[in-house]
Amino acid sequence: MLLEMGQSHLFEHWPEPGVDDEQKRAFFDQVARLNSSYPGGLASYINTARELLADSKAGKNPFDGFTPSVPSGESLTFGDNSFVQFEETGVREMQNAAFVLVAGGLGERLGYNGIKVALPRESSSGTCYLQHYIESILALQDASSRLVEGGSPKQIPFVIMTSDDTHARTLELLESNSYFGMNPTQVKLLKQEKVACLDDNVARLAVDPRNKYVIQTKPHGHGDVHSLLYSSGLLNLWRHAGLRWVLFFQDTNGLLFKAIPAALGVSATKQYHVNSLAVPRKAKEAIGGIAKLTHADGRTMVINVEYNQLDPLLRATGYPDGDVNCETGYSPFPGNINQLILELGPYIEELTKTGGAIQEFVNPKYKDASKTSFKSSTRLECMMQDYPKTLPPTARVGFTVMDIWLAYAPVKNNPEDAAKVPKGNPYHSATSGEMAVYRANSLILKKAGVKVDDPVLQVFNGQEVEVWPHVTWKPKWALTFADVTSKVSGSCSISQKSTLVVNGSNIFLEDLSLDGALVINSVIDAEVCSDLSEELHMVKVGGSVQNKGWILENVDYKDTSAPEEVRIRGFRINKVEQLEKTYNEPGNFCLKA
Repeated sequence: MLLEMGQSHLFEHWPEPGVDDEQKRAFFDQVARLNSSYPGGLASYINTARELLADSKAGKNPFDGFTPSVPSGESLTFGDNSFVQFEETGVREMQNAAFVLVAGGLGERLGYNGIKVALPRESSSGTCYLQHYIESILALQDASSRLVEGGSPKQIPFVIMTSDDTHARTLELLESNSYFGMNPTQVKLLKQEKVACLDDNVARLAVDPRNKYVIQTKPHGHGDVHSLLYSSGLLNLWRHAGLRWVLFFQDTNGLLFKAIPAALGVSATKQYHVNSLAVPRKAKEAIGGIAKLTHADGRTMVINVEYNQLDPLLRATGYPDGDVNCETGYSPFPGNINQLILELGPYIEELTKTGGAIQEFVNPKYKDASKTSFKSSTRLECMMQDYPKTLPPTARVGFTVMDIWLAYAPVKNNPEDAAKVPKGNPYHSATSGEMAVYRANSLILKKAGVKVDDPVLQVFNGQEVEVWPHVTWKPKWALTFADVTSKVSGSCSISQKSTLVVNGSNIFLEDLSLDGALVINSVIDAEVCSDLSEELHMVKVGGSVQNKGWILENVDYKDTSAPEEVRIRGFRINKVEQLEKTYNEPGNFCLKA
């Protein structure tokens, strides 16, 4: 097969039989892996590469013949009646859902040597991303089973796509923490394989410069998640179990689960086959836009168009100003945040047709204008959000737009790169990611009637950020806006310098005035009703809490005496003084400070 596909160069330097036979066998083992892990095998990979490389050399526009327009979707306003209704519908549907986390990348770009899901989402509780995700899924599982009368509690499946770089460390993080309370049988790890690198425009496979018996490989991209799910057989198991939805999300967006219930509610109400979570985007902002593309031959598709392609595409199709803001102050094309909700039935039908393959692209870095040789080897890549490209026009593809403060705070840039971001643009760093969690929680409490002081501006690692009160709570305390409003009453206030950490589902804030740090742990969890009966376990927190609190102290990212996860944030928390209470016996308690 390799010889037929023009790959004879791989054998040019092989010695006669009997020499290096073990290494030769290892070579064919690698070829077999590359062949079996790619839909259609290596021959298909090489043929696709030749087509895409020829298009790249010719400068062919992948959107030639397409005209963009704004697709239909749902724009939500946090906290209004429609939003609350969508949240309730979404929580009800959760027992028919499975979650898929794409976690194949390391934190090198962040300046962190570990796996990204092990990073703390915020420092006040120290909860890492993976723990937060699992606790959110478990809280949704419980809330959904409570809403569906007579339904027995269903375990929500959780799949994590790993890579060679992250697999062992992800497994170790789960096992050493008892899967953060999730049943280990609920969690499946699917490891993506890398793909062969290409040396030139005729797609000759690249030999590893350090070992002539090894083909050089690189990651294929998170689009592999579709072929892995397809080949694993999980999708059919889920369908037989009566599931209806698959929710895909990325490794370091600490706000996502605040947006998921309402977004799933939209999918269920509108019966979307594909629902992309989106946020308002400024024209020309470096985030892909969701657009409906209509071809001259009548074909249509609703997909993410990268920001550097959207503006020229608009200019070439009758929009002389290109990508510009409309009367709302934002581009009419919403910003894609790479979180997808797919309806399981149509998803299985589509993958059965494609074998799980996603449309690929190639991005070679040419040595010169002749485009004949590359600076370094390249490979085919695929993106999870390109799944809708092959869908028929009858597919119901939509989007759900939510406020950025509620839905989107990715952590991907290291401190040096973040500090160079032009003023007014998002840093997408560990610093801004943590501050976004506090901002979202503060704004939610504000909307629920709590008086929350305005933030102050502070600079960490060269990034000026809004510092709100450090408010954080476990998902089981509140998943939806209705949960928050049911647990906050009377006249509550939180000063800017305050920290509030809520651990437990049955904690009620009533006439609380907080100026300092307060940590409330409630270990016993029981169903909480609106009436205060004796057998229920309920902790009421009120009165005036005043202490010196917790202070943020600057840490320079070059200071190697501090741990990496502290350095990349630019601060550590000095816990000067706090009130901490733990309730681990059933009963009703009232903390009046």
